[in-house]
Amino acid sequence: MERLQKVMARAGVASRRQCEALIQAGLVKVNGQVVTELGVKVDPAKDRIDVRGKRIEAEKKRTFLFYKPKNVITSMADPRGRRVVADYFREIPERVYPVGRLDYDTEGLLLLTNDGDLANRLAHPRYEVDKVYVATVRGKPDPASLERLEKGVKLEDGWTAPARVRLLQAGEKRSKIELIIHEGRNRQVRRMCEAVGHPVLHLIRTRLAFLTLDGIKPGGYRELTPGEIQRLKQLLR
Repeated sequence: MERLQKVMARAGVASRRQCEALIQAGLVKVNGQVVTELGVKVDPAKDRIDVRGKRIEAEKKRTFLFYKPKNVITSMADPRGRRVVADYFREIPERVYPVGRLDYDTEGLLLLTNDGDLANRLAHPRYEVDKVYVATVRGKPDPASLERLEKGVKLEDGWTAPARVRLLQAGEKRSKIELIIHEGRNRQVRRMCEAVGHPVLHLIRTRLAFLTLDGIKPGGYRELTPGEIQRLKQLLR
């Protein structure tokens, strides 16, 4: 459910403030009833909205796979003027927003969508969607450290769920490990590696469910195909 004026503005009726004026002027109907209050919420997928007697169309649902570069904030705006993911989608008429988040200093796969149901399901831990990260860490993790990551690590906000862990490259000064997790806690992978004595030097998310970064460079994106959307929704039933 969203505020009526927000839905109207996103559908291209007018600016948010102008939409509020239209509502207060009694020129907007929701399911045949005139609405004059600004706090009314609607479901754009179900409710009929008429402005000056003309029905507005629901915004087309779109989902994009984005390769978030480092030093970009997973947000629609930043009061300090730093680059945000929304800067890369200025040419897209629909207002898409990120599903979950990647840290400022983490790069990799991020989905952006205006499909609220899909976003909520992807973010919910009950569906256990694979999130695959490759972490370059300090030092050489021994089998005991890897086992701790797999079984769960105690952090300040509780124990992490079991993970799948694989040592990709071992070196005395730095190593690479792959971690597959389902949770989405703040800076989780970094905190897990820190907890076992191997701080992260570089982190990238390479896969989400069956989606990968193949063919996409940092800062680039592509729209998911109808087949990919359908496959995602099947996973989230």
